[in-house]
Amino acid sequence: MTEKKSPLDNAPEDIKLAVDLIYLLESNDIDPKIALSALAIVKNDLESKVNSQ
Repeated sequence: MTEKKSPLDNAPEDIKLAVDLIYLLESNDIDPKIALSALAIVKNDLESKVNSQ
């Protein structure tokens, strides 16, 4: 039996993560404005970690 492959199987890791995050936000019915605010906080935190390396 042949296993069907998703186009995401060969996608870069950042695309896979983005798709997972979008699914998580949408499946939990998160308000887009709240999601954007939270993502800005996450972005700042990650940038701080990258800059301190």
